[in-house]
Formats: sequence, structure tokens, C-alpha cells
Amino acid sequence: MTTASTRTSDRRVSPVFLGIAAVTAVAGWAVWTDFAAEIGVAVFLFVTGAWIVSLCLHEYAHARTALHSGDISIGAKGYLTLNPLKYTHALLSIVLPVIFVIMGGIGLPGGAVFIERNRIRGRWKHSLISAAGPLTNVLFAIVCTAPFWLGALDGVPPAFRYALGFLALLQVTAAILNFLPVPGLDGYGIIEPWLSHKFRRQVEPFAPFGLLAVFVIIFIPEVNTAFFDAIHAILRGLGVTDVDAYCGQNLFRFWTDRNEYFCGINS
Repeated sequence: MTTASTRTSDRRVSPVFLGIAAVTAVAGWAVWTDFAAEIGVAVFLFVTGAWIVSLCLHEYAHARTALHSGDISIGAKGYLTLNPLKYTHALLSIVLPVIFVIMGGIGLPGGAVFIERNRIRGRWKHSLISAAGPLTNVLFAIVCTAPFWLGALDGVPPAFRYALGFLALLQVTAAILNFLPVPGLDGYGIIEPWLSHKFRRQVEPFAPFGLLAVFVIIFIPEVNTAFFDAIHAILRGLGVTDVDAYCGQNLFRFWTDRNEYFCGINS
């Protein structure tokens, strides 16, 4: 028998998530106060921590929406605890997205939570479950860019501004890429319930390779240039300049040579 205390524990925020959030907060404070001996390390920890927090919230949004849509098995799987170690594929959900950020500054989330779709009735519910994740990235992007388009960054330390700008870039790329109608990504999950059964059966074998295909295609020079031109155009519309994102990524990649003088950072 499932007791009330068991149900509560299924939804209690995990210490793992709280630990990640705490590291993010401390690193953010170190960037803000210029307390860190090596500002690049602090920016790396702050951005990486915030990125993992957003990945957890992305998957939580999927799980919470599925729960309210009829999949009552979600709680027992631990998805509502925000613990990334509970995800179906921790490698795809956390490790690879962080590697993508380190390699190319691309916010590319992976699939994580297993939803028992047979418990859910109604195509709109299935579409909403898939849309909930990338919509979380949209919300995160709004939060990250709000200080820019509200003009609230006067007097803010440059390193913190740049870190926020790079984090905004990651969230915008994550939202756009995840909305692509590619099998294996949430964008395809949104339209899949409305496709014919025959078409879905034909596409199903390619779903595990959709994420990899996007990652490979995005590194084709012409595609990469066009993609990031579009991303920076969106960011500029939200008040985040190319310099903000550029300097943020440079500080994040502290192990490489970076032009701190150009970014106005002294370390």
C-alpha cells in the first residue's frame, strides 16, 4: 500500500538538486563579488550549475505535466524530486548537454524521463507534455535576459553580466533546437500525436539518432554560421549584445586563451 508519507517522499526535492543549486548560488556570488581567485573558474561553475538546474527543471516540467495528464507512475520513478540521477538516461540528460556546452557553446538538452504514454488520453495532452520542457527553457531565457531588456545592469560587475549573457544564449539555443520537429526531440513529440500511425511507425527507428544528427549538422560551417546569426539576432532583440555572449563564453572556457582585456576583466 502506498502511504501519504511515501507519496510525499516521491515529490520531495532531492538533496542532489539542492546541492547543485547551492554550488550555483555560491559560484554566482563569487562572480558578483569578484571573490574568486580565478574568475573564469567561478563563471564556469556558475554557468554549468545554472545549466544543470535548467535541465532538471526542463525534465520536471515534462514529468509534472504527464502526472496531471494521467501518468500516475511518474512519482514512483523519482522524476518529481528534481534529482538528475533518477532520469532514464543520465548520460543523455546531464553529461552530454554539459559536453555540448563546453565544446561549442550550444544548449542541446537530451531525453530523460520515461512517460507511460498509454496512460494518457487525448492528443492535446501528449503535445503539451512534449512542449512543457522547451517552454521551461523559454521561461529561463526570459529570466536571464530580463536584466538586459529592463536596463537593470548598471553597476553590475562585467563578469556577472557576461556570464548571464552566455547563459541566456544557452537557453535560447536549447529552446529553438528542442522545438525542431526532429524525431527524438520535443518538437517532434509535439506534432507526433497528430501524424498518421503509418508515418510514426516509419519514423520510430530513427528517433534514437535524432539528437546526434542535429549535433552533427549544427557543426557544418554554413549551418553553424546561419544558426548562430539567428541566435544572436534574437539575443540582440532581448538586449544581450554579441560582446556579452562572446565574453561570457570566453570566461566560461577558462582553460583556453581569452581576451580579458577586450572584455574589461582583470584577473
